[in-house]
Amino acid sequence: MAKDFYAVLGVDRSAPDKEIKSAYRRLARKHHPDVNPGDKASETLFKEINAAHDVLADPEKRRRYDKYGDNWERADEIERMQRQRGGPNTGFRYTTTAGQDAGPDFDIGDIFGGLFGGNGRRGGRRTEQPPPPMEYAVEVTLEEAFQGTKRVIMVAGDHGDSRRLEVTIPPGVDSGSRVRMAGEGQTTFSGRRGDLYLVIGVKPSPHYERKGEDLYTDVEVPLSTPVLGGEVEVQGIEKKVALRLPAGTQNGQTFRLKGLGMPKLGQPDKHGDLLARVKVKLPKEPDDATKALFEQLREAGL
Repeated sequence: MAKDFYAVLGVDRSAPDKEIKSAYRRLARKHHPDVNPGDKASETLFKEINAAHDVLADPEKRRRYDKYGDNWERADEIERMQRQRGGPNTGFRYTTTAGQDAGPDFDIGDIFGGLFGGNGRRGGRRTEQPPPPMEYAVEVTLEEAFQGTKRVIMVAGDHGDSRRLEVTIPPGVDSGSRVRMAGEGQTTFSGRRGDLYLVIGVKPSPHYERKGEDLYTDVEVPLSTPVLGGEVEVQGIEKKVALRLPAGTQNGQTFRLKGLGMPKLGQPDKHGDLLARVKVKLPKEPDDATKALFEQLREAGL
């Protein structure tokens, strides 16, 4: 008998979605193959954790699992058989993985005869469900998220082994982005392979603050430039550009540079903007001449 998904995640059957998600993230980090290289037990548990999360995080799948246990994937066939039989009968009672009563009586022989066919039972072929999707956490820099990049990852195999896989991360990803790798996940007994999802995390940048597709950066300028006006250089991720400050520019004032922000995910030819914030640079240890100049400014009321 398959393991109880609730037991795999260590939560009660009444656990809310938030608790299930939290338990999954904690256990997935703990038993990830990258954290436990060569640990076959952790690899097996990691698969079970992903399978449990795939079902319990989906409201409809969870409802079916709560009612039919190991046979939740066959819920439609089971309920159709029940309707055809007109409701409760004197057959066996079905129980879930955890031993809970699944509800009205029905004939186990008829149900599984309908699913698998043969031996004089109702015909029909079993439709194999795809395996649950796998998730793999990938961390990139902001510059890599801007340009797109590649990674070579090790994905847990189906027999306790690992396989090497080169993946492409498209431009414009952000923390929380999910990149689907079709057919790169787990394999069923018939050879059908599920999907792998790369869950992206973008490292904070020391130079830029990201808000959606826009980037913010501080531009240090000497005091004379914003007062008198002048040209300053602004470093974007891809290139430097010249920005002309008008006379009387205030400290903290922001200037928008169109099209120099992050590319839009899925539309790399479209970009957000770069917003340059003026940060006046003052002398930390002014010499005598500088002090005299500022004394004059103070006397002038400036």
